Amino acid sequence: MKFVDSHCHLDYPELSDDLEATLAHGKNAGVGHMLTISVDMDKTQRIQAIADSHPHIHATFGIHPHEAERTLKEYSLDDLKKALRVEAAKPKVVGFGETGLDYYYMHSPKEPQQESFQAHIEAALELDLPLVVHTRDAEEDTIQFLKEFGQGKVRGLIHCFSGTDYLAREALDLGFYISVSGIITFNKAEEIRKVIADVPMERLLIETDAPYLAPVPYRGKPNQPAYVVHTAQKLAEVKGVSLEEVADSTTRNFYQLFSKIK
Repeated sequence: MKFVDSHCHLDYPELSDDLEATLAHGKNAGVGHMLTISVDMDKTQRIQAIADSHPHIHATFGIHPHEAERTLKEYSLDDLKKALRVEAAKPKVVGFGETGLDYYYMHSPKEPQQESFQAHIEAALELDLPLVVHTRDAEEDTIQFLKEFGQGKVRGLIHCFSGTDYLAREALDLGFYISVSGIITFNKAEEIRKVIADVPMERLLIETDAPYLAPVPYRGKPNQPAYVVHTAQKLAEVKGVSLEEVADSTTRNFYQLFSKIK
């Protein structure tokens, strides 16, 4: 069986300090492909260098909502829009994000978060690349922005799903995918598991968000792509299907969404 980690941060020290060991561990666990995710301008070159050096790794480009205020102080909104289009032309960049809205931590005020999110949505629509969407305590605004600026045509996924039935239904209605992380293995995640149980297999992906959110039995330790298998095992249990079906479906869904990957 082969798995895809559809969201990890291979440039973070917990993974990059011994990157080859991280990748070897993933390979040994059956992880055949990884998508390493951008969160700010400063890390772009490092992320792309990792992707360029490994055929089974691709990358995204984007600004995390936590970084929106700082980014838009250092770069104009026009600079961000230009960068989105320039980076999208690079062969290993296959999507935009992670972007979105986070009203829980509010590391950036709402206005720069929303300006950045809109820029990502419009670029994704124009260039037909998928969005990797982060949303926390901002479900209604997230859906509103995707509808208004995505025009019902923008593609993407809700990353690290921890939301409500409302978010899942609205995202699915927009044609989005739902990405499941190690959170699904947590004891207190029963409500999330109930929501995921109703999401069709053809619209699910799996991820680690490594080095964060390690699944049981590694909770509290740095996460890594190899551990996506534990998330897949729990997803199989929730959906009442085999682990092989989860591996096959989520891998197929990944390549359908990130269609730039050949």
